[in-house]
Amino acid sequence: MSFRIRVFLLMALVALAAIGGTVALTWWQARDQVSDAASASRETTELIQGRLREHALRNASWQGVDGTLRWLRQQTGQRIRLVDPFGEVVADTDHLDRRAARPPGSVAVFVDPLPELVLPDGGDRRAATVAAIGAYRSDTLLSVCLLGYGYDLVVVTGADGVPRHRPATDDPVAVDDCRPAPADDWLLADDREEAGRCGPAQDDCLREVFRRQVTAAEVAPHTLLLTIGAGDEPVRVLDTGPVLLITLLVALLATGAALLISRRVLRPIGTLTAAARRMGDGDREGRVPDDGRDELAELARAFNQMAESVRAAEDDQRRLIADVAHELRTPLGNLRGYLEALQDGVLEPTPELYASLHDEVILNQRIVGDLQELALAEAGALVYHRAPADLAELLETARTAHRAAAEAAGVSLDVDTCGPVMADADTDRIRQAVGNLISNALRATGPGGSITLRARTTGERAVVEVTDTGTGIAAEHLPLVFDRLWRADPARGRGTGGSGLGLAIVRQIVRDHDGDVSARSDVGAGTTFELWLPAISLLSLGASGLSTNRCTDQAAASTTTTVPDSSSQAGQPVQS
Repeated sequence: MSFRIRVFLLMALVALAAIGGTVALTWWQARDQVSDAASASRETTELIQGRLREHALRNASWQGVDGTLRWLRQQTGQRIRLVDPFGEVVADTDHLDRRAARPPGSVAVFVDPLPELVLPDGGDRRAATVAAIGAYRSDTLLSVCLLGYGYDLVVVTGADGVPRHRPATDDPVAVDDCRPAPADDWLLADDREEAGRCGPAQDDCLREVFRRQVTAAEVAPHTLLLTIGAGDEPVRVLDTGPVLLITLLVALLATGAALLISRRVLRPIGTLTAAARRMGDGDREGRVPDDGRDELAELARAFNQMAESVRAAEDDQRRLIADVAHELRTPLGNLRGYLEALQDGVLEPTPELYASLHDEVILNQRIVGDLQELALAEAGALVYHRAPADLAELLETARTAHRAAAEAAGVSLDVDTCGPVMADADTDRIRQAVGNLISNALRATGPGGSITLRARTTGERAVVEVTDTGTGIAAEHLPLVFDRLWRADPARGRGTGGSGLGLAIVRQIVRDHDGDVSARSDVGAGTTFELWLPAISLLSLGASGLSTNRCTDQAAASTTTTVPDSSSQAGQPVQS
């Protein structure tokens, strides 16, 4: 499976998962809201049912229930309808609102107006049941009569759970007029017989006898059927159609966006892949568009930079091979010519001839050795033993090593320092670099000239200067002096030039010390090379009586051109 398809499927999966999660969350919330609405409907039903039961217990009848229905209608906003066991409508809020009665709603429950009998813990429970039946019959008849006369009633529930009614105002005449006659003996006998059928501890049986007897006397109000709502009202349900339609639309948009994004991402990657394949086939000139500011443009710029580096490395490799072949061709040709002349007897084997051949061999050996050392340095294979080193002492050692060569060339070799200059360096490798600079200076300086070695501290850098009064280097040649196998003398004669690798080795050694190297020169006035190395404070070494600032920053007194080896501190122009 291609990367494009994997990216597309991944993005589509993420989008669809997000959409599915959103739909599921919405669905659950809607379901919860529907459940909450159903719960609220149950609470409304229980409220209406409870208030109607309280009305029946308070009035011992359904008289005046219209007022209670109006109040419940205002509180709940529901259509309420009461129907007796014979199918007759007792009350309906549609009638109260003066509108045509609508079909009954789906919610239907019964409203039981009878009180719950409470039996005593001790004593004769059957006799208590018979007494409660008689008290309920008598009180019901009394309350109905009082309500007929327009009296407001006060309800007091007795210990047996049966309500007792009396007028709100103290009017004994009304109570006497409405007091019912004593119950017939046969009725009381029937009550006792029914209660006797239950055992003394059968509470449920006694409560059922109470309900049956008060209902059979046609004194208690009827149990009514309560319906809430109207049958023609629309039922609110969650419509899945719009949800599914929106889900499908969002899924299509997300999938399209994923396709566009995958194409936007993978098109530059495809261009990079094609360019990389062409580069693998040998095309080093292929580049990719790098316009833009995003990560893909940055990747394209990095690829172009890599391609340019590869091309430059191949050019350097070809140039190095050509330079090495050129360097070795002349001395090897000389050796071959002289050896063939000796073999043919054209030349006589004299000590001078052998010395000349020996010089050619030494030159070839030096070129090969310098190439090997430079290759090791550039590969990071040279081993360095860095430690605090006194550059002033190092320059004295270098002057001693090259004094004989300088005297033979008629050049004065001097050291100009004003105290210890400490640096973090490998003494042997830095002395090798300084030796290469002195050798180059000796070749460029004629008899009567001078070479001066200096060491100083500038900020956090220790600087070594090698200054000569030789022929100098032209400004157009200064950027090339640290290149491999470059020489100012194109003739490359044995007496005027070295291997052309000395300055490249110097640059690599100094870079491996986290330093830099630079050069400035005036044609006919001389050249100064500077090595910038990490300095070490004498105070940090415990030399409390010395200071790193005793040697000041001095430059050559001439109009010069500085050639930095990199963009670090050592690359700052040093004016003479």
